[in-house]
Amino acid sequence: MHLTTVIFDMDGLLIDSEPLWREAAQETFAGYGIHLSEEQYKITTGLRSREFVRWWLLQYKVAETEFKAAEDKLVRTVIEKVKTRGDVMPGVKYIFDFFRQQNFKVGLASSSNMELINVVVDKMGIRDHLHAITSAENLFYGKPHPQVYLNCAEELNSSPVECVCFEDSFNGMIAGLAARMQCVVVPEHAQYKQERWGAASLKLSSLQNFNQLHLDLLER
Repeated sequence: MHLTTVIFDMDGLLIDSEPLWREAAQETFAGYGIHLSEEQYKITTGLRSREFVRWWLLQYKVAETEFKAAEDKLVRTVIEKVKTRGDVMPGVKYIFDFFRQQNFKVGLASSSNMELINVVVDKMGIRDHLHAITSAENLFYGKPHPQVYLNCAEELNSSPVECVCFEDSFNGMIAGLAARMQCVVVPEHAQYKQERWGAASLKLSSLQNFNQLHLDLLER
């Protein structure tokens, strides 16, 4: 199999936004008397904001009439936090340079809405390096459904089997694999040793660690 295309997830992989999502969720849910533990939060990492809010408000029996207001508050809060405090993850410049040197087509496929995606892309200065950007915001299904990855591959005029995707979440990994792509996972440090990452094509502790040997292994 000859790989020609790389597609990146965004939150938690390219930008260190997961702690900011957690903060925003705690601030949003506090108004409903909900306080999520770290373990609870990790269950829904990688879902769209709409699904994330709906999941937890249903669990705590909050009226459905509150769902949209809670989601709007969550997203607005995250955007403001990312603008002021979002840090680029280690190895991002390296990995973009690596695939540019390989003449790969480069895409981004995120569960986040386009407003946040645009904030992150511009903050990181990577817009000129991306040949396609897709969001799961308005899709019927988000990750772990593969549609956002399939849409990105289509926009790049690539077959899914020519693509390698990079993910940090379990739901994202399942989406990439379901799209029939090679999937490299870069889990957060606290989750790195979990057995569930064994389904991935490759597991790394940092984007900085990816090299030609890894690419060759994925192409075999």
